[in-house]
Amino acid sequence: MYRCVYSGRLKLLGEEHEDTLGAASNYACTLTDLKRFKESEIVLRKVMPVARRLFGNSHNLVLRMRWNYAETLYLNPGAKLDDLSEAVTTLEDAERIARRVLGGAHPVTRGIEHHLRNSRAVLRAREAQSS
Repeated sequence: MYRCVYSGRLKLLGEEHEDTLGAASNYACTLTDLKRFKESEIVLRKVMPVARRLFGNSHNLVLRMRWNYAETLYLNPGAKLDDLSEAVTTLEDAERIARRVLGGAHPVTRGIEHHLRNSRAVLRAREAQSS
């Protein structure tokens, strides 16, 4: 269903419309929930640069996309160390921006912080395995 909504909005509104980008974000989030990590990563790699160019790094939608992208990377059981490091770095940057723009109590900020803790733990565990 989310794929159809995204596809419809893409055809109707174009790739640079906020509603299209929001639909893409919802679609990618659902793919992550379904553990279809590579597909989610592909969608987000396509739309994140568009959203960042249009809205900037501090826009709520961009922050949520970056959060989902990092989640897609670190939750993937086949993730490489570089992927895990990228997830942590992405969440660290997004957390700083979210805290400054939205405040520490905002649900997006709290969600990013939660996944930052989890991604760091996954990275530490993987680094310990590699040693």
